[in-house]
Amino acid sequence: MALSGAALRRKGQGRGRRGVPRYGAMAEINMTPFIDVMLVLLIIFMVAAPLLATGVPIDLPQTKAAALNIEQKPLSVAVDEKGSVFVMDQPVPVDELADRLREVAKDGFDERIYVRGANQVNYGRIAEVMSIITSAGYKRVALVTEPAKN
Repeated sequence: MALSGAALRRKGQGRGRRGVPRYGAMAEINMTPFIDVMLVLLIIFMVAAPLLATGVPIDLPQTKAAALNIEQKPLSVAVDEKGSVFVMDQPVPVDELADRLREVAKDGFDERIYVRGANQVNYGRIAEVMSIITSAGYKRVALVTEPAKN
């Protein structure tokens, strides 16, 4: 006696559903490794992003002034504890400060320049940097402080 098609399928022989062999290649992608890698990358970027935003680490003086609302990344000049000058987180010799500001400033002399001075740096050094900036033609110069922690 011959076995019918239904009997063959019950015994594990013949073709699976819709004419596809029972042990053929699987056409599905396993998403678990992909999701694991993406979550690890997300965690890495979440940890690294705040470290990239700080720039030159400076201990700013604290005041009770309110924070500024800034739409774009400001043009910043930083003076660290050693008195070194940085323009947009790049070290610059003091005698080349005006030239570097002309290269970086998009709006020319109307660009607002934020001066960040470390809490421990000599006030004369910050005044010297500000005088170089204003004598170069920039009139919109502001000092950056940290809000007081109550």
